[in-house]
Amino acid sequence: MKQTTNTILMVRPASFRMNEQTAVNNYYQQEVALLPATINAKAQEEFDTFVAKLRAVGVTVIVVEDTEEPNTPDALFPNNWISFHENGDVAIYPMFAENRRLEKREDVLDLLEEQGLRIENVVDYSEAEEEGIFLEGTGSMILDRKHRKAYCALSPRADEELFIEFCEDFEFTPVVFTANQTVAGNREAIYHTNVMMCVAETFAVVCLDAIDDKKEKKNLLKHLKADGKEVVAISENQVTQFAGNMLQVQNDEGRLFLVMSSAANASLTQQQRTAIEKHCSIVHSSLETIETCGGGSARCMMAEVFLPKDHA
Repeated sequence: MKQTTNTILMVRPASFRMNEQTAVNNYYQQEVALLPATINAKAQEEFDTFVAKLRAVGVTVIVVEDTEEPNTPDALFPNNWISFHENGDVAIYPMFAENRRLEKREDVLDLLEEQGLRIENVVDYSEAEEEGIFLEGTGSMILDRKHRKAYCALSPRADEELFIEFCEDFEFTPVVFTANQTVAGNREAIYHTNVMMCVAETFAVVCLDAIDDKKEKKNLLKHLKADGKEVVAISENQVTQFAGNMLQVQNDEGRLFLVMSSAANASLTQQQRTAIEKHCSIVHSSLETIETCGGGSARCMMAEVFLPKDHA
């Protein structure tokens, strides 16, 4: 089992803006005094630059164009509604915001098959939406595919029972905890695990300060260390700069890169940067508009494709 892939699916935005339906529990989103068309144009520019940087280092990026109808402001974060697995399985997830449910597109699967990738089986958890139960893909869960562990910070968008069910279906060992951030003086659940944690092949970036329960923190560290991961701890302040929202990818020659936004990169201390660069190079791109309005960053924009190649 591989932990990193050289193939990424990304969705180019058509109507990106601050999504009022997700802002209720994504405390990273902010209003911007710009026209929607201007915001979308800036997001497209950031998206195109980001894709170009990934391709320049040899990562395969499959770009899907978002459609103007239905209106899906968060479509550029596909990793929340779909995940792709090495055995040909695809999972489709229940989404918290009603307008994010419209992001799920059959034609994305057709497109991947046209690219010579094989889909064996689709496991769709969408029905849980009707019961108000959510699990937003690799936003809610950080998968250590090699060691078959899944890390999940519980939140309104990450239901524990459904997470356990996913782990049983896909053969992962669940590691559950709660991660908080301070909002107006209160500790509130961080909406997605991938904002405060990233698991790479030989290291993990994690905001330990977000885990208030000592036992949970100890358990998380025990799992990471048992798998030989060097732990690079980041601060809560760095989390607000999206320093937890990173993804390790490889290029067509197997060279590893840690991908993040320029804000995340700028927030790293020299010590953290040195720790990361022992393991792989850093690729970063400015995602200012997307981060500010969308409350998500580089990791959220990349759905990793692990599907087997079709040799038929």
